[in-house]
Amino acid sequence: MELKTSADNVRYKTMTNQELRETFVVGDLFRPDTVPLTYSDIDRGVVGSAVPVSTSLGLPIHKELACDFFTQRREMGILNIGGTGVVSIQGESYELEYEDSLYIGRGNEEVSFSSKDPEVPAKFYFVSYPAHTSHPTRLVKKSDAQRLDLGAQETCNVRTIYQSIRPGIVETCQIVMGFTSLESGSVWNTMPPHTHRRRSEYYMYYSMPEENVVFHMMGEPDNVRPLVLQNGETALSPSWSIHTGVGTSAYTFCWSMGGENQEFDDMDHLRVSGLR
Repeated sequence: MELKTSADNVRYKTMTNQELRETFVVGDLFRPDTVPLTYSDIDRGVVGSAVPVSTSLGLPIHKELACDFFTQRREMGILNIGGTGVVSIQGESYELEYEDSLYIGRGNEEVSFSSKDPEVPAKFYFVSYPAHTSHPTRLVKKSDAQRLDLGAQETCNVRTIYQSIRPGIVETCQIVMGFTSLESGSVWNTMPPHTHRRRSEYYMYYSMPEENVVFHMMGEPDNVRPLVLQNGETALSPSWSIHTGVGTSAYTFCWSMGGENQEFDDMDHLRVSGLR
């Protein structure tokens, strides 16, 4: 398990590009037959992936979590961005097609991942936060997510937001999760930019054509810094930081939030002209 210690809103201003990546970017995900995990001190979130090809994969236990099994004191949200896969929990199986989501509550000791077709393996991306109580596991098909169509062609940000794991659909302790897909010709996400001091947010970018990148903007509004992210990489955003980005092509990103408020519209919006 990799450990990432966040920088505060003073130190980040003097960090090099490499130091920013080492602190705020999770890479090296989606490796076949591996379950890489990264623990961030930003709301104690864990980011990981599972790509089962030759065998089913379980959730590993690391001493940093000080637990008998992964979800002993944690909940998690899962998004599948690959072929059809199956998540087995306490002997019950849940089939996830492309962009289906799954919520797993605290206290489920047996969790494993498998692919329906090893030639087109599932690519499970997951985020986990501490949980104070247990809520039922819930599969959310893409068609069952709350859909919001936003943006305009003139501002290059026509996008569809799918709110999968959120109040009103799934009861959780703190995690809120979904994904946003940009239409062809649109490249800007999260406009206008915002912060929300009551929770942090992680962005995992995917569905980008090869050789394309996203310039993810982070930092305080008067001192914005870019992170250059490739397909399958995650940006960790502290509660004091903006989170917005522009790509060299259209893309999709999975967003997940953890903190004290689950209301999606709890945002402190900023003027684009005020960014520096």
